[in-house]
Amino acid sequence: MDADVVTLFLCGDVMLGRGVDQILPHPGAPRLREPYVRDARDYVGSAEAVNGPIPRPVDFSWPWGEALALLDRAAPDVRVLNLETSVTRSDDFAPGKDVHYRMDPANIPCLAAARPDVCVLANNHVLDFGVPGLRETLAALAGARLRTVGAGRDADEARRPAIVGTDGGRRVLVFAFGTASSGIPSSWAASEQRAGVHVVSEASSADAAEVVDRVQRVRRPGDTVVASVHWGSNWGYQVSREQVRFAHTLIDGGVDVVHGHSSHHPRPVELYRGRLILYGCGDFIDDYEGIAGHEQYRDDLRLLYFVAVEPDSGELVGVQMAPARARRMRLERASSEDSQHLRDTLDRISRGFGVRVGSGPNGMLALRAARGKEA
Repeated sequence: MDADVVTLFLCGDVMLGRGVDQILPHPGAPRLREPYVRDARDYVGSAEAVNGPIPRPVDFSWPWGEALALLDRAAPDVRVLNLETSVTRSDDFAPGKDVHYRMDPANIPCLAAARPDVCVLANNHVLDFGVPGLRETLAALAGARLRTVGAGRDADEARRPAIVGTDGGRRVLVFAFGTASSGIPSSWAASEQRAGVHVVSEASSADAAEVVDRVQRVRRPGDTVVASVHWGSNWGYQVSREQVRFAHTLIDGGVDVVHGHSSHHPRPVELYRGRLILYGCGDFIDDYEGIAGHEQYRDDLRLLYFVAVEPDSGELVGVQMAPARARRMRLERASSEDSQHLRDTLDRISRGFGVRVGSGPNGMLALRAARGKEA
């Protein structure tokens, strides 16, 4: 690994609850309170109806599939994912929500199989089973020595960045927060007296300034700073002006990479002042196979983002993306046709943000600046 470059693995939502939890070695209680589905095993049946039988139980590495070999081959310095699942046995369903995600704590080895350095918890499912469920989630992840960010037992813990050292002696700082536009209830915001999520408003210049202030107080020369934000709706390629303004303010204030997630499919990519903004990474692992609707977005296609940053300047060195497809609740390498679809879609929706997407080595997709200069 080049000591003068810090490499990151970033991905979107990792949802190991509900149907995925049911195929793992220690399935939790399958009961749901959704309007149309009352048993999590029905999601397994829907996936099997579309793509064939799923062995049960699968081993803990099954949901990651071929992504694990890709990760090992790329050998990034730091791996960051958004864990959009409570890790709890609680039956205390949060009121006012149609969808609740939980994974049995005994299935933590599934998450650990990907060796994440940072699990982002600032999202709209980490409190699906209330504050007790969040406390159990934090305890289970801490017990597995998995670092978390974006939620905590009080506001200070929820806002505290995750700090990861690299083999080259550098530090990567990950700040995480979520917004109401992703479906996070305002009542989930952490306070001095209450556990919860670091919640901000993308329309608030004061909130952006507060994040920037925290970055500037913690950052040292040579650090790489990632802002991981859960925002926006599930579907569509539109990026709001508020999100663009917020992301630019973060970059202007010392953030090197904006890692956006919440959408079920990838959203535009931007290069701003030589820094990377991912407005939505798309889902990574979930149980959505067989759910009809929104087929035009091809949410069965997934991306692994490998980002290289020059730590002293903070500038982007390069981005490669590995296309994958979810099938039988397992990630496979995408076909050439599916990779072409992802490339064409990302290229089309990102042009207005100064980015072109082309083909890279070994079936990867690669970013370049729209003016032709390699990113």
